[in-house]
Amino acid sequence: MSGGIAKCGIWGTIGVGLTPIHWGEYHAFAMDTSRRDLLKMAAALLVDQWAGPRAHAFGIDSLGSRLVDDRKAIVIACGGVRWAETFQETGFANIPNLYRELLPQGTFFTSIHNAGVTSHYNTTSSILTGEWQHIDDWGKSPPQNPTIFELFRKTLNASRQSTWFISSNKALTKEIGASSVREFGPKYGANVIFPKQLIINAVARAAVQGRAKSSADRNSMRSELEAMLNADNYDGMGWSVSDNSDTLDDSSRQTVVQAIGDLVRTNAPVTGDEFTFLVSMEVIRRFSPSLLVITFSDVEVAHFGSYSLHLAGIRTFDRLVHEFWQGVQGEPAYRDRTTLFVLPEFGRDFDGSNTNGFFNHRVNNESTRKTWMMCLGAAAKPGEIIERPVQHVDICPTIANLFDFKLTGLEGKPLPEIRL
Repeated sequence: MSGGIAKCGIWGTIGVGLTPIHWGEYHAFAMDTSRRDLLKMAAALLVDQWAGPRAHAFGIDSLGSRLVDDRKAIVIACGGVRWAETFQETGFANIPNLYRELLPQGTFFTSIHNAGVTSHYNTTSSILTGEWQHIDDWGKSPPQNPTIFELFRKTLNASRQSTWFISSNKALTKEIGASSVREFGPKYGANVIFPKQLIINAVARAAVQGRAKSSADRNSMRSELEAMLNADNYDGMGWSVSDNSDTLDDSSRQTVVQAIGDLVRTNAPVTGDEFTFLVSMEVIRRFSPSLLVITFSDVEVAHFGSYSLHLAGIRTFDRLVHEFWQGVQGEPAYRDRTTLFVLPEFGRDFDGSNTNGFFNHRVNNESTRKTWMMCLGAAAKPGEIIERPVQHVDICPTIANLFDFKLTGLEGKPLPEIRL
């Protein structure tokens, strides 16, 4: 069904008769200004360090040239969430921005089906390639088919700075940015960065050395964070940015160390998704990439059995997507020329399953395989609802069409509803 904001299958009337939202509860998940300013500074410093002394890696002189065409495409995925916690009446309070603000602005697909392996690396690789991938779940191998990054850069002779992959998810690796196909590969791959990995590696290192009672023991993490900034390179953090020099200069390092100290003293939680969001916005401001893929993962705290924290992750995702779209529209290089795809990678297992329900995403069931997708911006139609089934692998050829090159022979097919 298409058209205005109207009925949409099993989840009732959209845009009218809204379920009341507990705004005080929602705002409790927003980050206070002082802490966000610290994270913004850290994000800016890190991106500046990657870019500053290495203009050859990002500028006009790198492989290819800056695109003359101004169109942009961005994909944001969020790990596993179910309909029940999002676009059913039971979940509306978790997604006030997606449901109330963004839904009327875009094209909404009520049934996007994950027919592949419901792991993060395989699903993300499938989105990027337009082919269902069946490779190592933990990113030890690159995708077996060319990614949209490689296809984009090779077809359009685009520079590396035009394609970025930024993620919070520790189940992904830098291999995600380029395939193993000989005619493509890293030469045409994306810049890949994992901001959250800085914190994860520091926590793991301290735990091994017995200096942390828990991952929440922030003071014992500070020295680990500082030590990682002093490391010889960033490879252990999973970053793969075209560059010959990976060491932070003294002034940048000291400023980040000070920011870490200030952040430690706030005694408030910091999410990996928040930092990934800030780094993503910094990349947009610095490089204006034509093709950007972001994956958030706070919702994956569900693996540890905390339903309340899983819901908090959904609310964080809802807030960050809204802020991201507002931020993008505030950038002249993106305003009115950007198409944004927002979707979960998959659902989660149903309550009562032998896999502990929402804890995991392994059961071959609609609860795990069926989810939703929202498209906003230049190629979307406000208020359009699409009920026909589509697939994650359809995103890659759809993006190709937006940039006027065709991909044939893929399992995924272009979405005719998303076009310029």
